[in-house]
Amino acid sequence: MNNLRLLISRSFDPWFNLAVEECIFRQMAPTQRVLFLWRNADTVVIGRAQNPWKECNTGRMNDDGVRLARRSSGGGAVFHDLGNTCFTFMAGKPEYDKSVSTGIILDALRSLGIDAHASGRNDLVVSTPDGERKISGSAYRETKDRGFHHGTLLLNADLSRLANYLNPDPKKLQAKGITSVRSRVANLVELSADITHEKICAAIEEAFFAYYGEQVTAEEVSPEQLPDLPNFSEQFRKQSSWEWNFGQAPAFTHTLDERFNWGGVELHFDVEHGVISRAQVFSDTLNPAPLELMADSLRGVAYRPQAIAAVLERVLSVHPEARDELNTLNDWLMTQIR
Repeated sequence: MNNLRLLISRSFDPWFNLAVEECIFRQMAPTQRVLFLWRNADTVVIGRAQNPWKECNTGRMNDDGVRLARRSSGGGAVFHDLGNTCFTFMAGKPEYDKSVSTGIILDALRSLGIDAHASGRNDLVVSTPDGERKISGSAYRETKDRGFHHGTLLLNADLSRLANYLNPDPKKLQAKGITSVRSRVANLVELSADITHEKICAAIEEAFFAYYGEQVTAEEVSPEQLPDLPNFSEQFRKQSSWEWNFGQAPAFTHTLDERFNWGGVELHFDVEHGVISRAQVFSDTLNPAPLELMADSLRGVAYRPQAIAAVLERVLSVHPEARDELNTLNDWLMTQIR
């Protein structure tokens, strides 16, 4: 068996790519050193301990067809498009050392005429006349016998879209977990006009081989060319599921209030693992019974628009006299919870 393994994904599906990464990490031999190169189309990737409703503008993501993907490592939320190149280094312990993989990336950049350096715990930056700019962010994961370092390089990303999706709607939402810290960023094309995903990948591969003094043939993976990894289908189903991407969110509370022509409503949701554990409603409506039934019926329901709309449908079947009020409430809730 080769000591090195190089995989290149031809898929832009974040759930596919993260499933490949997770399966390799779990199944690799402790003596192997792995490099995986990949990129995602229009995706917000959040850290394992993050709350998507707190971190992201989930409504705008839904409108624009931007996917949410939760990774198994820590760290903050990032927006990926095809202007990003993603890399993952894996190795067994005690050899695993994130300074080695960081050095390989810096060597690759230097070979392309880009002088970058590490800053803080997980960023690579370049010096510009306007100060330091972040060009790469990383996250890490370790188990008792292995570790991985993955990150993204900004090549030609649409930086204007960062603000579209990584700034949540103003919500009265109190969340636990990790909150992202925004940084001043720059694209590598600003420093080297002809840089491409293919060039940066070739440079990283070359630096990887040079460091270890060994070369291997790349394995290409895609949905049409599935990786030879046991349990890959199950892992892909998990990565693409609502239960993993949203349901793993830390506990939080969400307070909503609005005044309608039939009365004011204030709703308090306690949400755990993406499921409403308690709902309270306060209202000065003349007919509070439908709202009280709704609050009782929401316990144990997933914190997602379709599930909440289904509850309101059931309430309407019990209280048809409140059709206008419940339809108005449903339309409003669908804009607040998505």
